[in-house]
Amino acid sequence: MQILKKMTLSPLLSAVVLCLATALVGPPAAAQNLFGPVVRVDDMVVTEFEVQQRLRFLQLLNAPNATRELVLEELINDRLRKRAATSVGIELTPEGEATSLAEFAARANLSTEEFTVALKQAGVDRETFREFVVTQTLWRELIRARFNRFVDISDADIDRELAIAPQGDGIRVLVSEIIIPAPPQNAARVRALAERIAQSQSEAEFSSFARQYSATPSRGAGGRLPWQQLENLPPALQPLLLGLTPGEVTPPLSIPNAVALFQLRGIEETGRPAARYSQIDYATYLIAGANTEEGQARAARVRAEVDQCDDLYGVAQGQPPEVLARESKAPGEIPQDIALELAKLDPGEVSTALTRNGGQTLVFLMLCKRVAEPNAEVSRETVQNAIRQEILQGYAERYMQQLRADARIIRL
Repeated sequence: MQILKKMTLSPLLSAVVLCLATALVGPPAAAQNLFGPVVRVDDMVVTEFEVQQRLRFLQLLNAPNATRELVLEELINDRLRKRAATSVGIELTPEGEATSLAEFAARANLSTEEFTVALKQAGVDRETFREFVVTQTLWRELIRARFNRFVDISDADIDRELAIAPQGDGIRVLVSEIIIPAPPQNAARVRALAERIAQSQSEAEFSSFARQYSATPSRGAGGRLPWQQLENLPPALQPLLLGLTPGEVTPPLSIPNAVALFQLRGIEETGRPAARYSQIDYATYLIAGANTEEGQARAARVRAEVDQCDDLYGVAQGQPPEVLARESKAPGEIPQDIALELAKLDPGEVSTALTRNGGQTLVFLMLCKRVAEPNAEVSRETVQNAIRQEILQGYAERYMQQLRADARIIRL
């Protein structure tokens, strides 16, 4: 489950009253059999009421991909989690339960009572909140008790992480993008269009605009990008995204010969230290005929020939020197459009989304490497705990697969 960060949960009370109290009410047909079972898990059941309550709860938290199908799967998993924990004698004391609820509510800068009142105003029972938190807590304790002894973290493992992961809590974001070409003769018209797109009220509306107007390869997916580490994005964009709540859109951003907009769909802390980069090493190789079959074919051939940036020197041999540029710059010094594309890449990966010369020249962009800042701020204990949690998460996923395989799950 993804629980929203403190900064995006702070408007909780007003959002509950204004948006969710009416918008998330289920259809009358569902209410006719609200407490009927929808899934059987061995001798346990999940009711329609629980499904609606969990869905409402997750939507209130702005959890990404909060769908009925996801909720059903998680409630099935929760039945198995809780049974597995109680079967080996793991349970929460009243004090432990109170602490867990308080810690969860504190993410929204609220007390447990304030958080519960906000939920009630949105039609979410306290028991839904309590069951969610208690089950997750029991599962964490079970995974630690069952698998912690198998986790062996060496000094070399910690040294390796320290070399690439400096200070700060890692954050990743789920965004959609729209990048609209804006040559000088069309700049005013594109800017007016971008201002209208910035008022989008939903993911569906923003995605529709992306399919219609965006010039990036993501347009086919409605502009939707996969999860990205916040620190990989251009420095100027990071605070803008942190200031949004899911569903909101950045103001139009001017980049070379284009205007960009971004919609935040989800945000979460990764539990791992965030990387800070002193230099980004990348290469650009210019190919004539960006919109021609010959140009596209040339880009495809180059992509097949190169595995690393050094390979581009051989590709560009005998050509004018200006066709190939190898740059090593601080993140804040990289042109915005190039920085946006580099954020999507791992070292050795390529983007052909950009053009120059009025759209006539294709930019073959390759990320060579990111150079991390010295990591003197992070304690070894912090890094060790982050590695441990990542390993335990892998054990937890495999254990859940085993529990589901052994259970009799029937959709009703």
